[in-house]
Amino acid sequence: MVRNGEFTTADVKRVLRKHWWIVPACAMGLGVSSVLMAMQLPKLYTSQTLVLVARPNVSEQVVKPFVPEDLTQRLATMKGKILSRTRLEPVIEKFNLYAQDRTKVHMEDLIDRLRATITITPLEAMPGVQYANLPGFSVSVSFSDPQLAQQICTEVTSMFMEQDARDVNNKADKTKSFIDQQLNEARARLDEQDGKLAQFKRAHLGSLSDDEQRNLGLLGSLNAELDATTQAMQRTQQDKSFNETLLSQQEASWKASQKGENPESLEEQLRVRQEQLTVLRSRYTEEHPDVAKLKSEIEDLKKKIDEGPNASDAPKSRRATEPPQIQQLRAKIQQSETTYAELVKRQAKIQDSVKTIEGHIESSPMVEMQLKELTRNYQNALDFYNDLLKQRNTAEMNKSLINQQEGEHLSVLDPPSLPTSPSFPKMANFAAGGFGGGGMLGLVILYLIMAMDKTLHSEREVESYLKLPVLASLPVLESLAAGPGLLKRPIAQGTQAS
Repeated sequence: MVRNGEFTTADVKRVLRKHWWIVPACAMGLGVSSVLMAMQLPKLYTSQTLVLVARPNVSEQVVKPFVPEDLTQRLATMKGKILSRTRLEPVIEKFNLYAQDRTKVHMEDLIDRLRATITITPLEAMPGVQYANLPGFSVSVSFSDPQLAQQICTEVTSMFMEQDARDVNNKADKTKSFIDQQLNEARARLDEQDGKLAQFKRAHLGSLSDDEQRNLGLLGSLNAELDATTQAMQRTQQDKSFNETLLSQQEASWKASQKGENPESLEEQLRVRQEQLTVLRSRYTEEHPDVAKLKSEIEDLKKKIDEGPNASDAPKSRRATEPPQIQQLRAKIQQSETTYAELVKRQAKIQDSVKTIEGHIESSPMVEMQLKELTRNYQNALDFYNDLLKQRNTAEMNKSLINQQEGEHLSVLDPPSLPTSPSFPKMANFAAGGFGGGGMLGLVILYLIMAMDKTLHSEREVESYLKLPVLASLPVLESLAAGPGLLKRPIAQGTQAS
């Protein structure tokens, strides 16, 4: 008797000894039933192929690929496109699938049925390899006809190959088109910055940092030239004053001689010439023409004084024209005026140049800041343009690799197989499941028999159930009336309790 769901080894042995045939009977029954059911199920044949992701033949350090999307994501995207209605409906039409059900079943249901027969399984990368991305995937198609399964698998594999090549080419074309557009815009910005920089340099010529030393040197030379010009103006003014004094004296002497008067003696003329010589020597050297001429006149006057007065020296005729000395003095005065005017203009021009250069030097720090900003903008535009130019070259090389099948692409390792035996149902699997399930059912039945058994088989069970001690027990009497080798159930069994 089993109490509270607890049983002993003796109970298990007793039940197995009495009902052992239940387990093999259930196993055999369910096993045979599973095999018969498997024989009645429709057979499916599975065609498989393996598609690998071929690595680029050119190192990524030489040509960097511009398809950085994860291969698992790419596979999921391609799977969604290929298993869509627009791609599977032509497959049904091409191979005339489900011909008997087309008039009864909606096309969406047929597409779902075909989609269920296609299985895409990504391959796992081997642990420890450097390239840990998706190495490839397998395509399997299960169909009732082995040849159709192979043809559908071939078609689906071709669709994957074409879709991958189309996606990569579209990606390459869009990338190159985008880079070309950005490159044109960058070139326009670079030209604009270049024009601004050139215009700024032209507008601030002389105020740039490169011109600072030249401006300082030029300012020094202009100041020196200005000083020299100022001194030349002073000398010219002094010469003009001196010549005007001489001219007034010469004109007075000449006018007096024209009237026949003799206002001054030879000694007075000598004294005047000596005073003039003293003034000229203070200004010029002995080799100066005016000094030499005046010295010659003084010598002539000294000779005349030594010889004495002579009536023949008196002018016998009066000429109305001025003597050469007065004309020369007038010419010198006019030349001094012309020279002074030129020096004034030159001084004004030099002063304007000095002011301009000083303005350049004063504005140089502000101009330098503006120039640095323009130069920085130009350099940024140039760097961006050069970077885009490199990217365009990379895009062109990637496009060339794609056209030459040298980049990353899909390759079929094994063509779709032609199945010779059905992949479903598997007789061995069904038989094993049936026999295993039958054995488990038999064990469950034995457990239920053991749990429902209320008979008492030992003194301990009697004492435990009746709460009374056992005084005596009768042996089990077995009858052979039913035939040799067969036992009947006990005909007498009892206990007596006080």
